[in-house]
Amino acid sequence: MVKHFIPTTLAEALEFISCNETKIISGGTDLMVQRRNWAEIPPKFDKDVIYIFNLKELNYIKKTNSFLRIGATTPVSNVLEHQDTPKLLKEAISTMASPAIRNLATIAGNIANASPAGDTLPIMYLYNAQVKLESKDESRILPINEVILGPRKIALKTNEMITEILIPLDEFDKTSFTKIGGRKADAISKISFAGALNIVEDIVEDFRVCFGAVGPTVVRNVDIENRYRNISLIELKTNILNIAKEYDEIIKPIDDQRSTKEYRKQVAHNLLQDFIQNI
Repeated sequence: MVKHFIPTTLAEALEFISCNETKIISGGTDLMVQRRNWAEIPPKFDKDVIYIFNLKELNYIKKTNSFLRIGATTPVSNVLEHQDTPKLLKEAISTMASPAIRNLATIAGNIANASPAGDTLPIMYLYNAQVKLESKDESRILPINEVILGPRKIALKTNEMITEILIPLDEFDKTSFTKIGGRKADAISKISFAGALNIVEDIVEDFRVCFGAVGPTVVRNVDIENRYRNISLIELKTNILNIAKEYDEIIKPIDDQRSTKEYRKQVAHNLLQDFIQNI
C-alpha cells in the first residue's frame, strides 16, 4: 500500500526518503498530470509519496557573494518578483503556464522533471547553475548539466532530494530569450532559445547560447562558444553561417505532438542568427 507523508521539517523529509522509495512532490504541476487518473479519482502512484511544499526551510531566495540561492520549494512567482533575479530568468518565468500554476511550480521541479522543454532550464544552463542534492547523511553540489542526464532522468540517488539551486550572478551586455509555443501563454514550448553576450571595446569576451526542446537535454556547447570568444564583434557577425552550421550538427530535435523536427531545426537556426545579427 502506498504511503503519503507530509513532513514538517527538512530533517523529517530526509529521514523518510532514507527509509522509503518515494516520489517527491512540491507543487506537483507536472507530476500530478503525469499520474492523472479517471475523473474524481486520486492520481495513481506506485511508490510512497512525500509532499514538501510546506517546508519553509526550503522556501527562500538569498543573494550571497556571487550567487542567487533559491530553495527547492520556492514558487517561481516569488522568483519572478525578486529584485535580484536575473532578467533572463524573469523573462522565462513570465512565459510559464498561468499565474495560478506559477504560484505552485518550482525551478527544482523543472530540474527534477528533466524535460528538455522545461521553461527555466535553458537559463539554468546558460548561467552554469548548480544544484544542491541532500540526503540524511550528506549533501553534494553538481552543475546542472551533470544533474540532468536525459528526459525524465536525473542523477539523484534514492535517498536524496533537491534542496537548493545556486545561480551565478553573471552580468551580460546583451541577452535574449524566446519561447515558441502553440499560443502566447500556458503552452509547452516547441523550442526555446537563450543567448547572452559580453562585449568590451568591440571584443566578444563572453558568448553563450542554449536551446530547449531540440535534444534529449538542453543543448549548450562550450567548445563552440569558446571558438567565438576573444574576437571582434564584426568577426562574430561575419561567421554567423559557420556558427549556425556548427550548431546544426548538435541540434537533434524529434517529431512529436507539438511540432516536427524540421520546423524545430529551422527555428533554432533563425533564433540563433537573429540573436547575433541584432547585437
